[in-house]
Formats: sequence, structure tokens, C-alpha cells
Amino acid sequence: MKNSILFRTLLTLIGIFLIVACQEKRVIINYPTTDLSAENMVPLPLKITPTNSAFGLDKNTAIYTSNDSGFEQVGSFLSNKISTKINLEVPVNTTNTGTSKIIYINKTDSLELKSKEAYQMYITQDSIIINAKTAAGAFRGIQTLRQIIPEESNDTLTTHKMWLVPSGKILDQPNYEYRGAMLDVARHFFSVGDVKKYLDVLAYYKFNALHLHLTDDQGWRIEIKSWPKLTEIGASTEVGGGPGGFYTQEDFKELVRYAAERHIMIVPEIDMPGHTNAATVAYPQLNGNGKTPKVYTGMRVGFSTFDTNKDIVYAFVDDVVREISAISPGPYFHLGGDESHVTKKKDFKKFILKVSKIVESHGKTPIGWDEIATTDISSNAVAQFWRSEKNANLALDKGMKIILSPAKKAYLDMKYDTLSKHGLTWATYIPVDSAYIWTPETFVKNLPKAQVLGIEAPLWSETISNIEELEYLAFPRIIGYSELNWTIKENRNWENYKNRLANQAPYLDRMNVKYYPTKLIDWKKSKHTYKYIEKD
Repeated sequence: MKNSILFRTLLTLIGIFLIVACQEKRVIINYPTTDLSAENMVPLPLKITPTNSAFGLDKNTAIYTSNDSGFEQVGSFLSNKISTKINLEVPVNTTNTGTSKIIYINKTDSLELKSKEAYQMYITQDSIIINAKTAAGAFRGIQTLRQIIPEESNDTLTTHKMWLVPSGKILDQPNYEYRGAMLDVARHFFSVGDVKKYLDVLAYYKFNALHLHLTDDQGWRIEIKSWPKLTEIGASTEVGGGPGGFYTQEDFKELVRYAAERHIMIVPEIDMPGHTNAATVAYPQLNGNGKTPKVYTGMRVGFSTFDTNKDIVYAFVDDVVREISAISPGPYFHLGGDESHVTKKKDFKKFILKVSKIVESHGKTPIGWDEIATTDISSNAVAQFWRSEKNANLALDKGMKIILSPAKKAYLDMKYDTLSKHGLTWATYIPVDSAYIWTPETFVKNLPKAQVLGIEAPLWSETISNIEELEYLAFPRIIGYSELNWTIKENRNWENYKNRLANQAPYLDRMNVKYYPTKLIDWKKSKHTYKYIEKD
């Protein structure tokens, strides 16, 4: 153990030495003029100061990291992504003395960094230094670096391949602390591999939460060992009558692990007391709508409910929350609460209050759709505004935090336009420009920014059944939500953003993302054909 600590300390000292050495023995190379502020970074950083030179990334580059928790993993992640993008192997914390250029990922206590995900990046001709207080901040920083590494060697002054990274300083931090996407795996099931691919792209654009809608009338998608029929029976269907499916607890833990490596938390949702037909088909004693539960593969909502007056229902909820909380290290548990149309109002209020206390008893903060604000739920709970501004104001009056997911602006399952192959239209059409051109800070009247956790873009899956259709609805709109979440409103501008978005095409192609090629954007296509390969 002591030897390991000494070795890591030695690596850190080597990194610091190299920074100093490079600064003292600076080799002046007349690189082509480069402008850091002209790079196509999404989301746009808080402050960019170009110095109009370049760092030459090449075979003589190495990555060094602080020996604090998580920083070496961030360095390894960056090395892996550089290799995938440009086929250049960059060693991490190597003792090879042949290194002449370094990327140093450093833990700092700088007062200039105002949040745990903030970072600084200093790019000179011979070093790139990323400073952050936490590994999460460093991880956000390397996503920016990934975006400004050119796809092709673009230097003509050397005899070997070199990729010129524009020099300058970036100071950056998120506008909102919670930056989420939601995926409905209940209406149609998506595999572990599909979710991992989605996580990879979300991480690139600095999202930090993936909310999984795990249960609904059409399917129950998470193994609960104390109630096995939930997956034996409740997971066997989906919209349109497909085969359904579910995650074992080991599957779910693997998703949690994979997300955590990308500094994304998984937020599990068990929707109740409505949207519960799949549960009551498996266990009819939970049913409260007075009808015999039958397998449901349609798209109608609001017809199902738990019996909120039965003790067995709360015992069931306690078991479900307990088992999922045990494998969900994140702080939140989403209890649903939307569209419980056949639940009596007094029963709904009683149920939400009791279930929120069950959630809290397992160490989690409850989140619910905005209907939960109509109950006596604690101000510690979080309301997710999707439809009712009246409910959002009730949550505001209670002092609750709010997640913004307005259906008319942020629902990814809405069609882009009349030509869209997939999606719904009950809220509105949401073209790519409308998805970006709105101001979350003022969308709900009199809502203080301090009470907004952030924006979440939900993707309901009634009309999609595979990863290609998921990507069609999510991309490119979700990239715009990443900027609304991260970039302050003073720095957001559609004309500027749409040009940066156009230049995301090579990355999306490399990831084999089947995005909607809207004609609102003049897409800059890659010269290469890529095949997405999942790398751990």
C-alpha cells in the first residue's frame, strides 16, 4: 500500500516537473494561427481567452494526473477517447523520459472555481493543464478538450503526425447543478447496450443525470427479488405487443457503474399510484380501479391505480424502494405521481405523502411530476414541472426545488415537424430552433433561479422501439438542452449555436448516431465513415 502511494506521488511530481521544464525550455514553433474562441464547443464555456498559438498533440505527449481519488481514471478516460478519435496512444502517468509535451489533470483549491464541476484549462505550446476541485470537474474539462482536438493531423511543420489544439485559457462552470435526460424504457424496452450508448453521448455534452422511467402500464422493467412476478408477468409486454424485457439487478448495477464512470447519476423512477397496470397484472391484490387487470399494450393513460387504502400496497412500495435504493447510490428516487386520473384526490394526497416518507426512510430525496405539489409533501422533495404552471407555483410556495421539463419545449417525444417519422404532437411540434430558443430562467413566472435544480429532457417511448428511433428523436435537440443547462443565458445565441451544432456532425457520425438531419442546420459532414465501438 505504501509503495503504491509513493509511486503515485512520484508520478505527480514527474508531471509537475515536466510542466516546469516545458515552461523553462519552451521551444517556439510558428504554428498556423489558431483561435480558441472559434472552436465548435457545445455547450459553450463560460469564458474563453484565446492566445492564438497551439499545443501540438503528438506521439511525444503524455497525460499526468494528480494522485487524488478519481483523477487518474479521468486521465485514462481521456487517453481512451483520444485513441478512439485519432488513433494516437497517449500514456497516462508514464515514467518514460522521452515525453516532451504533457496534458496535466490537476486537483486544485483555486478560489476561481465556484462549483464542484467547474474547471480551468490552460493551453500553451507545450502543455495543457486542467485544474478542477473534483474528478467530476476534471471530467467536464476533458469533454471540452475532446471537442477541440481536430479529427485529422493539421500540422505541416513536423515530420510526424501532429494535431494542433488552439491555445488559450478556458474558465468554465455549469449554469445548473442538475442536467438531465429521461428515457422511458417501460413503453418499449431498451437494452443495457442501448442505454450505455446514450450515456456515452450524454457525457460528451456534460449531462450529469439519466432518469430511467422503469415502470408503466405496459411494462415493469426492473427485477424486484421480493416480488418476482413483476418481471415474470409484468415485463412480458410493451406498446404494440412486443416481447418487453427487464433489467436484472446486476444489469442495473452495471448501468449505475457505467454511468458513474462518466460522472452521471442514474435516477430510478417507479411511477405510482397511476401508470401501474403492469404491477397490478402481476399482483392483482394491489389494484385499486375496481376492474380485473389485464395485460395492456396500448397508449392510453390514466386508467390504472394502486389501492391506496391497503396496507399491502405500502409494504409493496417499501420493498420496491428498498431494493432499488440499495443499488442506486445517487441521492434521488422518482416516485412518479402523474396522471392518476382514477385515484380519488384525497387518496392521491395520502399516498404521495406516505410514499415520500418511505423514500426518505431509505435515504433518498423524493422527486415527482408536478402533481405532487398538490399534496402535503415535504419541501425537501423535488417537483418536476412538465405541464401545470399552477402546480409549479404551488411547489414554489412550498419552497421545493424544481426540475424544468415543460412538455411544449423539452419533450423529446414530440415531433420536429410534419415530416417527422416518429413522435407525438399532443403538446406541440418542437423543431430544433424552438428546442433551443427559450429561457429556462424565466419560463415559469416568478420562479427564482435558486429554486431550479436544472432542466431535464424526457423521451417517452410510445412511438419508438429501437436505438435508431431513440436517436432520431433525441438528436440533435438534446444537444441544445445541454447548452441551456450549462451555459449562462448571456452567452446563448441561436445564430452562433446553430453553427457550432452543424460541426457536431463528425462526432455524431463517429458514434453512429442516427440523428434527424434537419434542414435548419447546414451540417458539416465528416470525411470518414465510422463504426461505433463500445469501450469500457
